[in-house]
Amino acid sequence: MFENIERDEERGQVGIGTLIVFIALVLVAAIAAGVLINTAGFLQNQAESTGQESTQQVSNNVNILSTTGSMSNAGGPVNEITVVVGVGPGSDPIDLADARFELLYDSAYSAKGSTSSSLSGSDGTLLLQDTSGTAVSDSTLSPGERVQVVIDTTGTGGDAAFSGVTLPEGSEADLTITTADGSQTREVLNVPDPIDGSDDVRL
Repeated sequence: MFENIERDEERGQVGIGTLIVFIALVLVAAIAAGVLINTAGFLQNQAESTGQESTQQVSNNVNILSTTGSMSNAGGPVNEITVVVGVGPGSDPIDLADARFELLYDSAYSAKGSTSSSLSGSDGTLLLQDTSGTAVSDSTLSPGERVQVVIDTTGTGGDAAFSGVTLPEGSEADLTITTADGSQTREVLNVPDPIDGSDDVRL
C-alpha cells in the first residue's frame, strides 16, 4: 500500500522538505503575529487618545452662574450682558482666551441674527473682570474661581462682533460658550417684560 523508502538519500530529501515547510509556517506565523501586535498597539493608543479627548470634552466645561443685562437708558433695551462663570466640578483650569462666545437672537433685534467672538478677538468687545468689576489680565479660570465676562454691544467699531446688538424687553437670546476642548455650555437669556426703571436686570 505504501512505498518503502529504502535508500538513505531519499529519506534525507523527505526530511528536508518537511523542515522547509515547517520553517515557512513558522515565518508566516511570526509575521502574522507581528502584524496583530502592531495593530493592537495602534488601536490601544487610539482608544486611549479618544478616551482622553472625550473625558476632557465632558469634564472641562464652563458653568454659567448668573447673567445680568445693563441698559444705557431706563426701560431698555439691554446693550451690555455680564456673565459670571466658573469651571465645572472635576474640571481642569480653562483658558477663557481660547473659548468662543456665541449669541443667537431674533434677527428683528439686529440685522446680524447671530454673532460670536472671543476674549482674544480683535474687536475688543469682550471684557474679563473679577466679581467686583476690576479688570483681570489672567484669562485662565481655575477651579473654585469666579470671573465675569462682559459683552459690550455699544461699540462703534466696524469690526466689533457684538456692536449694535440690543435686546428689547420681552426678547430672548441663546448664549453658548465653547471651550478649546469642544465642550459647550448653553444659557437662555430672557429679558423681562416690562423692564422696570433700574439700570440692571436679571436675564
